[in-house]
Parts: sequence; C-alpha cells; structure tokens
Amino acid sequence: MKIKCLIIDDEPLAINVIKNYIEQIEELELVKTFNNSIEGLNYLKNNTVDVIFLDINMPVLDGINFIKSLENPPLLIITSAYDEFAIQTYELDVLDYLVKPIEFPRLMKAINKVYKRLDATNKTAIDNSKENPFIFVKIDKKKMKKIFLDEILVIESLKDYLKINTTSGRYIIHSTLSDFTNLLPERDFIRIHRSYTVAVNKIDAVEGNSIEIEGLRYVIGRSYIDEVKQRILNNSL
Repeated sequence: MKIKCLIIDDEPLAINVIKNYIEQIEELELVKTFNNSIEGLNYLKNNTVDVIFLDINMPVLDGINFIKSLENPPLLIITSAYDEFAIQTYELDVLDYLVKPIEFPRLMKAINKVYKRLDATNKTAIDNSKENPFIFVKIDKKKMKKIFLDEILVIESLKDYLKINTTSGRYIIHSTLSDFTNLLPERDFIRIHRSYTVAVNKIDAVEGNSIEIEGLRYVIGRSYIDEVKQRILNNSL
C-alpha cells in the first residue's frame, strides 16, 4: 500500500523540489499539493493522508497554527527556510524538520522515520477470529509478541512509547496511546486519563476520581470522569 503524501507550501519551486523527490520513491504517492494552508485544511476535512510536508511561513494561516487546528494530525514533516521554529514544532510532535534547500539524502532520512513510525503502527494487529482474541505487538527490532486481550490490565503512555501491563508480564512498545486504544475493542477498554487506558472488566473498585486495579490506584482525568463512571454504572447492579 502506498504512503499518501500532501505538500502545503506557498513557494511553487519548493513544491516542485519535494514533488520530484517523492516521484523517485516507489512507496510514496503524492495525492495533492496546495500553496496555502487554508485549502489544505479544507481538503483534510474530507480526506486522509499519511504524511504532510508543511511550510511554516505562509499567509493567513501559518504552519504552526495549521498544526494546532488539526484534531487528528497525520505525520508531519516541516519544510522551512528558517530553523528557529524547530523547537516549537517539535513540541507539536512533528516527525522531522527539514531546512531548505532540501537535499534528497536529507529527505530520505525523514522518509525512513515515516517507515519506522508506520511500521510500528501497522504491525500491531488484532486477531478477533478466535474465542480468545489476541494482539501481536513489536517489542524489539526482530520480535513480535502475542498478547491475549483478556490478560491486559492497564496501558500506560510513556510519550512516544507505551507500557502494556498484563497478568503475565509488562511490555514496552513504540506507539501512542490514542493509536493503540483505537485498535482495541471499545466495549472492553476505556481511556480514563491522557496517560492511561484500562480494561473495563479488570477494574476492582471506584472511589472518587480514581479506580483500582490489582491493588494499584489510577486517577481518572477530569475530561474522562463522566464517561468512565457512566460505563461503570451500566455494568453495575
């Protein structure tokens, strides 16, 4: 499957440079180019892409505010003539920051990061075909580990990594909590905090704004508390 790319840049020459690079990489597909971020934003309302090559200095809506306006951003690679925005954009979880003029080897380095991030996401797959469904997760460069869903207790965010606590062990994988939670059956798992997703049937007790699982307490985030308590009430007598 091709990796779908979008270019947003107000410089036609810059668009052509990246476009020519993308055309040389078999795994990539350029789906659209825009010379302003407003058009790009409108396009993303009804379409999805895997990667956006994004300039910073653009009229009306600059690259920084464009990123902030996205609810579920794809992978972002900044392409800018200035390096002073690098720290600010990394705080927005951009994948890479390329300073113009961009050479092909530097762009390939960024694309390798894309491969790595998508590989970590795509190789995490659930098999629901059996009575006891399981998930395969990539725990190191060469090893895929089978984890049965009914063994999962708590999934904890460690920034770009996750710690999966199960009844049989703990595993560290490269993924975001949102991406991993979206792979799990909604009826069996619930996000209780920006840092935690838990198995509903493993919750032993609820007290105030916290839950207890196997003797450990986890705080329920303010924005999650109503949904969590409603789910628990629906399963109570």
